[in-house]
Order: sequence, then C-alpha cells, then structure tokens
Amino acid sequence: MEALLADRCEALVLLGPEVPAARLAQLAAQVPVVSVARRLRPAPPAVDVVRTADDEGARQAVDHLVALGHRTIAHIDGGRAPGAADRRRGYRTAMHRHGLAEQVRVLPGGPTEEDGARGARALLADTPTARPGAVLAFNDRCATGVLDTLLRAGVSVPGEISVVGFDDTSLSRLAHIDLTTVAQDVPRLAELAVGRAIARLDGEAVAEGESVVPPRLVVRGTTAPPAAG
Repeated sequence: MEALLADRCEALVLLGPEVPAARLAQLAAQVPVVSVARRLRPAPPAVDVVRTADDEGARQAVDHLVALGHRTIAHIDGGRAPGAADRRRGYRTAMHRHGLAEQVRVLPGGPTEEDGARGARALLADTPTARPGAVLAFNDRCATGVLDTLLRAGVSVPGEISVVGFDDTSLSRLAHIDLTTVAQDVPRLAELAVGRAIARLDGEAVAEGESVVPPRLVVRGTTAPPAAG
C-alpha cells in the first residue's frame, strides 16, 4: 500500500505515521514525505517533521494544576501512540521542577476512551484519601473516558478530581464536557507541512530539522482548586 501511494502521489503528508523511520526514508527517496505529529528518532534527513511541542504542553498542564494548588497529579499516558513519550517526559519534568518528584504517578493508558476508563478505574481502586487530586490524560478521548468513569462512580469533577486532556478537539468544547485541555495549533501545523512538501516539489532548499509548534492551554470547567481537606 505504501509503495502504491508513493507511485501515485507527488508528495506524502502523513499524520502520526506508525511505520519505521527507515521505511519513511525509503519513501522519501521516491516522493517528498512530511511526518506530522510524530517525532522521529533518528530523523531521516530526507523526511520533514512538523509537530507540536508535546512535552511543553504537558508542562503547561501540570503548571496550571500546581497553580490551582494541586500536589497529587497523576498521568494516564498514551502507550506507544505518537507524542506519548514526549508528553510523559513533559509531565515528569514539570513534576520534578515543582518539587513533586515523589508524587509522580504514570498509569498505562492509550488514545481511546476505554484506555482512559481503564486508567480511571485503577485510580478508583485506591482509597478516597489516596486518590490524586488531578489527572492529566494523554488526549481528549482518553480524558473523556476518565470523565465518564468518574461520573458513573459518583466522583465529582472538578470538585474531587480535576481532569486535563490534550488536543482541544471538538469533543472537549461540548457544553456537557467542557474539558480543560492543551490545544495544538492545527492550522499552523498544516501550513508548515504543506509548505515543506511544496518546497520539496519545487526543488527549493529546505532546512533540515523539525518544525516544532508551541501549544497553548485552554482552561475550561474540569479543573479547579483541590477540595478543602
């Protein structure tokens, strides 16, 4: 399928490609290839990378929760999904910077609602006093699974547990979800990705290295200061 695409396309702009970097390099020998939303290590010189600073987004989320007064903040991670490793690192970095290294808690997760629900069930297995006051989920779908599970368990959000997602999807903006989340600048990512592909097609010199776009925190109704006591 990849070879067929390369034969029929003038350029490939791939969103979070899961194929090995070596395979992307092979495709890039045939047509311009732009990887969007995935860090490549090592990055093949012929493959352009455009991504969000996922680690910075996670740090912004932790900074926000700490500013509200939270000290016990868990992270339901994204497993092997693109961006997951950077978001884990950003979470850990921020927790250490705030002197909360002993409070670091990373739970296995993933990109779907069920992944978030599984992580939330693990938190609910703790006694109420041992539960974290806030949760950073890998993405908005994962966070929605967390919200649903907490709601079914009678746990108030944000009264008892604050929840933060990532991506600022249309789901997060629904009135009954109203999710605090980290927004990716999708128009800018698209602009850079298409621009890189066109430059390659036109034979223009393209600087090697990644194009990294900063994220921004969007505060909504699922985060609040921790409950007294």
